[in-house]
Amino acid sequence: MIAAPFTVAAPCGARIRDRLKDLTAADVKVLTLVGEHLGHHQRADLAARLRTGNVPARQTGRAGRKKQLTAVSSSRWAGAMTRVSEDQYQLSMRCLIDERAGLRCRIRKIEQRLAVACGHRQGRVRGYADRAERWQKQRHLSKLQARLAVVEQQIDQGRPSVTVGGRRLASTRHRLAETGLTEADWRKRWDAARLFLTADGESGAPHGNPIGEPHTIPLELTGPTTTRDGRLRAAITRLIARAHEHDCAAIVIENLGFADARATGRETMGRGRRGKAFRRTVAQIPTAHFRERLRSMACYQGLAVIAVDPAYTSIWGERYWKSPLQQQTKTTVTRHHSAAVAIGRRGLGHRIRRRPGVTAPDQRIGQRRAADQTVSLPRPRGTTSPPRTAGTPHQGGKTRPRRSDQLVPLPDLKDRSRGHQAPNSLVCGQLTDTGQLP
Repeated sequence: MIAAPFTVAAPCGARIRDRLKDLTAADVKVLTLVGEHLGHHQRADLAARLRTGNVPARQTGRAGRKKQLTAVSSSRWAGAMTRVSEDQYQLSMRCLIDERAGLRCRIRKIEQRLAVACGHRQGRVRGYADRAERWQKQRHLSKLQARLAVVEQQIDQGRPSVTVGGRRLASTRHRLAETGLTEADWRKRWDAARLFLTADGESGAPHGNPIGEPHTIPLELTGPTTTRDGRLRAAITRLIARAHEHDCAAIVIENLGFADARATGRETMGRGRRGKAFRRTVAQIPTAHFRERLRSMACYQGLAVIAVDPAYTSIWGERYWKSPLQQQTKTTVTRHHSAAVAIGRRGLGHRIRRRPGVTAPDQRIGQRRAADQTVSLPRPRGTTSPPRTAGTPHQGGKTRPRRSDQLVPLPDLKDRSRGHQAPNSLVCGQLTDTGQLP
């Protein structure tokens, strides 16, 4: 079966390595001290990761190790050290698995040839030429079997052997005369290889987390229709200007229509004072005009417009983001600011809810940042949903059934199995109540 074509996503990050030139003596001293300090803690973190063994990703204890490393460095350094430790562990395990496969293949080949008499052939398997070669192969077979037993034990225990600095350089210490190095030269290379000077960015967080002061663009909805329309255009112009100021590629809005709310106001609330007040409030919210004006003006300015599901944005935004926002700014944070963070994170494909208690003061910048993690809320008794099978139709009601339904400027890599279903336009999704595509 031919797989459906899909759009390859743009790279989400880059790593740059370069040499530092024209360094002063003070620069060399500072870099050496920093590299030795971080290298010591990174090796300790790698040893702790090796002691943990081959466990699922949630049980590696990376969050706790990162918290301890943050106390002696910074959040950025700690994230890089724990990431390097995990990468080194996984690489070592893959090397052990590959070595086991190679040892088994070599042992099987030697055993097949040993089963045939010297100088004879059995099918495609040829025996060894003489007894001397056969005896040497038997000795080599015993060494391979002993090595295979050690490798299998390391794989079962999940504890590979890792030499920070390289095994080749470590073995050179025992044969300095052959390599032409003095002990001082070797020590200089060994110490340089064990330095740690790496600071990578986070993959799940600083993306989607609020940075800086919250901004509010006022919008006055009183007066005649022409006045309201002019004020709406002015507000959108300021919004687009603010997006260009911060190098944004898209603007995220809620896909609100209020068609159901208007019907509820007429049918359920009746024609009394309460229903009239409700309908008047809904009628003053220019969702359709704002959406259409924003779509046309943003497209002219080269910005994408992302429409997201409005479910729980205000509730979850106030619950999970209002307090962290207030702690990192002196501006009074309202419920609208926290809801805007929730809408933006949903447009980026991130989750809104996060685990409480994971934010802590950042030693490097003195701010608080939130992690991209969710909290598992227990269900009340009697509300457990029945088990679903492959043939059970989806009943709806979820905020985001799958990642392809989340309208983001770039497609998700997980959509490759079913193909990218978004249209060839920057503005994805149904932006009007009539179902018209942009």
